[in-house]
Amino acid sequence: MGVLSTDETLHEELFASLGQRFGPILEISEKVPFVYTHYYDHEMGGSPVRFFLVFERLVDPETLSDIKLKTNQLEDQFRGVHGGRRINLDPGMLSAANFILATTKNRAQRIPLEKGIYAELTLMYFDHEFQILPWTYADYKSDEFRSLFKRYRNDYIKFLKSRIDT
Repeated sequence: MGVLSTDETLHEELFASLGQRFGPILEISEKVPFVYTHYYDHEMGGSPVRFFLVFERLVDPETLSDIKLKTNQLEDQFRGVHGGRRINLDPGMLSAANFILATTKNRAQRIPLEKGIYAELTLMYFDHEFQILPWTYADYKSDEFRSLFKRYRNDYIKFLKSRIDT
């Protein structure tokens, strides 16, 4: 799950809320300045940081729309006094073959799921790397994040193999 945040004091409460809904958090990536666009600066009251969360439990891909609806509710709970988001949550599904994000915005490359939620193929894995697509968001295009997702993919594959071997 991608997180954009301008208020680190909310993180402990956010992590607890996410843990209640989706299970224990296995890893929190390094927080890096979100320098790819200023799109969120006004609403969020400053320049956010981006980081990613990995959860212990695997989830059924069919639940992606429900997950996005739950994260939208959480974003609303963390809104500031003037109504702007202080936390932006981008749930996604990583597999051996790709990385898919959930969104509420319809575009030509997005596939409708249910309840106003769409799935977007954000990165594809081939030639031993995550490959970008014309619509991949700038931060997800970065070598830094693609390298991080490759590590997450490798950890995921090791986990799957360990389940088969036992």
